[in-house]
This record gives sequence, C-alpha cells and structure tokens, in this order.
Amino acid sequence: MLSPDRIFDSTSLSDAAADYEVVRRAIGHIRDHWRDQPEIEAIAEAASVTPTELHHLFRRWAGLTPKAFLQALTLDGARQLLRDSASVLDASYEVGLSGPGRLHDLFVTHEAMSPGEWKSGGEGLTVHFGFHPSPFGKALIMATDRGLAGLAFADAGEEQAALADMQRRWPKADYVENTARTAPIAQRVFDSRQWRQEQPLRVVLIGTDWEVRVWETLLKVPMGRLTTYSGLAGKVSTPAAARAVGAAVGRNPIAFVVPCHRVIGKAGELTGYHWGLTRKRAMLGWEAGQVTLAA
Repeated sequence: MLSPDRIFDSTSLSDAAADYEVVRRAIGHIRDHWRDQPEIEAIAEAASVTPTELHHLFRRWAGLTPKAFLQALTLDGARQLLRDSASVLDASYEVGLSGPGRLHDLFVTHEAMSPGEWKSGGEGLTVHFGFHPSPFGKALIMATDRGLAGLAFADAGEEQAALADMQRRWPKADYVENTARTAPIAQRVFDSRQWRQEQPLRVVLIGTDWEVRVWETLLKVPMGRLTTYSGLAGKVSTPAAARAVGAAVGRNPIAFVVPCHRVIGKAGELTGYHWGLTRKRAMLGWEAGQVTLAA
C-alpha cells in the first residue's frame, strides 16, 4: 500500500495547485520540444525556475524526476503503455480491480440518474458548487444530495466560463454556490490519503443511457494505464462505434474521477481533451508517478 505521505508529503492542495502553474509552463516546453528530449536546464528556463527547483518540484508534485516525467509524456511512452495495456479492460476484470493501478479508483462508487431526470434538464435538482485548488489547477466541484455530479477545471480567469459550460448540461437545475459543502469533496478527490475503499466517494452520473455506459466503462480503466476509443467501444458496443464513444467521452462531466484523460488515439497520440491537452498531459504524468511510488 502506498504510504500517504509519499504523494503530497506536507504540502496542501493549495501548494499542489501553485506547483501546477510551474508544471504547466514546463509541459508547454516539453510539448513543443519532446522529440529533442530537452535537458532539465532548458525546461527549467522555460518554466522560470532553476533546474534544482524544477527537480524538487516534480518530485514533490508527481513523484517523478523531470526526465521520467518527460518520458511518460512522449509518444513512445504512450505507445509503450498501450502495448502494456493491450487488453486493459479485460485485465482489470481479471485482477478484480486490485493492485496499485487501481489506487485511485478503489474508492469510487457510482449510480446513474434515471433517463427521465436527465431529459428534464435537471429540473428540481439542486446543485451545490465551489472552486477549489487541485494538483491540476483550479477545480470546479459540483454536488447533489446524492454525491459528486460534476468536476471541471479552469485556468486563471476562466472560472465563469467553466461554470457556464457545466450549467448548460443541466439547464433547469438550481445552482447554489456552497464551498463549505464542496470543499470536503475536493479533499476526497485530490488527496490520496482519503482514498479508502471502505469509505467510497459516491459519484452521480447524469447523462443519456449511452453516455452513462461509456462513463461506467471508463471507471474500469486503471490508473497508470491507457485505452483507445476503439478499445472502449469494443467494451461498450462494437469497435465501429469509436466515434460515438469519443463524443460521449468528450461529454464526461466528472473529469479526473471518471478518467476520460486515459483514452488516447490508437497510434498513441493524446488527441483532444475538454479541459486542455496540457492538463491531460499533466494528469497522465502525475498518475505515472503515483503508480511508480506504489510499486
């Protein structure tokens, strides 16, 4: 079992969020120059920190050295993960959803709202929301009486756009800003010390029957592993439904917890991500570090 103090050490989620701002700049440089395998000095300069600061920051934030993080984000790294995860969903069933790759997912339980509730646009539903720091920037947490219903991300100045984007999904719901209510949920989601199977986080999936099927299947993709749209489609319907699966993945309202960031193109390319490819790269690198520490 992973020791709790080996992921966040003594840092708070606010510290992790501050680290992410530097990581975001570093990832931008890595994204543009990964084929050259840039040295830490070049990455640090692009991130406006010293090489020593960058080294310690990555070890604190992701549990990886900058070099290992770079390798995790390259196309070759993604392809290797795909080769290792060739039948990742089958494998997850076979192992009983256990092992370090399930570290995050062990504590999640879910239910779906009825089709009628979804079709009503959330009418009669009260959604509490609040913005909170996370290892991937500012996170918008949205919860109903049943549990976590929405999780989005926003860079500086994008908070209202992120909120409006989520509200459009359930236009007739009542929205109440209530950070006191959503803060404990943010802590449960992003602080691994609170990932406990015996105290699961309840997630409420609000979407069409098809979307919910896709999201439920996403929950079976282990941390540190990847799958493809066609592989996901094969589990939900048929491989020919990859395009429809891609659309449902893109509409996933509970980022990170329902891990749509673990889906990539069949050639290993990262493809799109609703909350930005930089954030997707950060999540995959961060998760690679957690699995490495847990091994």
